[in-house]
Amino acid sequence: MAINTEKVQSQAAELSSQLWSIANDLRGGMDANEFRNYILGTIFYRYLSERTELYMQDILKDDNLTYEEAFANADFKPIVEKWSLEHLGYIIRPENLFRELNRKVIKPTGDGDKFSVEDYERAVNELTGSTLGHKSEAAFSGLFDDMRLQDTRLGDTVSERTDKIGKVIAKIGEIDMDLQDQEFDVLGTAYMILIGLFQSGAGKKGGEFFTPVGPSTLCATLASLGLDEAKTVGDCTCGSGSMLLDVRKHLTTGRVGHYYGQENNPTTFNLARMNMLMHGVDYQNFSLYKGDTLTNDMYGDELKLTVQVCNPPYSLKWDAKAELTDDPRYSGVDKLAPKSHADFAFVQHMVYHMDEADGRVAVLLPHGVLFRGGAEEDIRKWLISSVNRLDAVIGLPANLFHGTSIPVVILVLKTKRNGNSGNILFIDASKDYKPGKVQNELSDENIQKIIDAYKKRENIDKYAYVADIQSEIIDKNGYNLNIPRYINTAEEEEEIDIEQIKADLVEIQKEKEKALDKVTKSMELLGL
Repeated sequence: MAINTEKVQSQAAELSSQLWSIANDLRGGMDANEFRNYILGTIFYRYLSERTELYMQDILKDDNLTYEEAFANADFKPIVEKWSLEHLGYIIRPENLFRELNRKVIKPTGDGDKFSVEDYERAVNELTGSTLGHKSEAAFSGLFDDMRLQDTRLGDTVSERTDKIGKVIAKIGEIDMDLQDQEFDVLGTAYMILIGLFQSGAGKKGGEFFTPVGPSTLCATLASLGLDEAKTVGDCTCGSGSMLLDVRKHLTTGRVGHYYGQENNPTTFNLARMNMLMHGVDYQNFSLYKGDTLTNDMYGDELKLTVQVCNPPYSLKWDAKAELTDDPRYSGVDKLAPKSHADFAFVQHMVYHMDEADGRVAVLLPHGVLFRGGAEEDIRKWLISSVNRLDAVIGLPANLFHGTSIPVVILVLKTKRNGNSGNILFIDASKDYKPGKVQNELSDENIQKIIDAYKKRENIDKYAYVADIQSEIIDKNGYNLNIPRYINTAEEEEEIDIEQIKADLVEIQKEKEKALDKVTKSMELLGL
């Protein structure tokens, strides 16, 4: 799908700036990580509200009824409620629509019509309550838990909290948010940028919740090359869900059967579900789970995925208990990933869940996984010799992520190696980037260069090398995958002509003596 990257980024940056300004109305007893929840939660509520209105306009147009009229009609009310639950997964009553709440904030018709934060709290509770006992309950349960509208840090009194939240609603009501606009994804892009912005403001580690656009696009593209559609797509550390959503942009048809993800942080888990819904993914087409992927595989033993993308927290410390060697994900290797570096544990998890017919993985990891010894060397041996899933190793530039300057590597894994089972492709793209004020970026040209090299799978001087697994990776390098062992990027030094340098020095000395003789004669003439 063609995407005007520059236009999207420009519009998203402008919207992000506008949303950030709203945060100033919430400053006080809260840090950025907390007041972010009110802003993003309200954006999401507005989205769900306007989605309800568009749907109701469509299904009621032949009856010449407004949503308000249908809901007030005893015969129509149960019907529109049923339709809303089946199609949208939730119900927002007409009086709880965002535009009604916003109208009460900016233009009340009388004292009894003024907005109260308690109105908003009731509206949110009724929305989530409408899903209880229905198929959509898992998708909506607890989504607004982080938007604590009675938190005294918003204000000690209902009046103070009403004033603060009312300002947020009014400002979000001013944002151009046309759901029928083909450029609507700009809002989704800005939504993800805000997640990264606010998480950074809260001092979170870079890459933990939000993967920058460049690396995310690259991973999604590499993992989906040649696919028209994907039956299943997964991300075992899905964060805000940005990479999961990126995959469909790089499928020929843009069709994904079902999304799967797991996230350990409860706040970010909620954001990922919101992000799915805001990007038009039906509540029945995604299953996101909250929990620790490494110790509690909530996918279950049977799930196999067509495409997997992942940007796990780098060199995470984990509880590598001995009993985990019985976990089918790790049982192929006698050793677990070291307690100080869980990187390969995530890789083993993904390999276990790869579709045997045509499974693909693109995962971002620190360079240490390529050459560290001990258990990680054993896992590399298993990955290369036992299951033969490693297809490519791609080195990226430093300083691409929020809060960390380390260079990272992408490992591309495939179950169907298409005639390449005897080799592994190495790409050194560490010098190709667009310098940024805060962090470096991958431009469209940088990404395309990597994709082209991956597709061609040919040796390119100082950039790409196809290494034979047996003779080079195993025999010569002992399963060490450090990229400089395979690609020499050093520039050749110009040959030095010693004799010419000697002759030049003699000439320089002669010129020096001539100049000195001239200065001496001039000083004698002056009597000095």
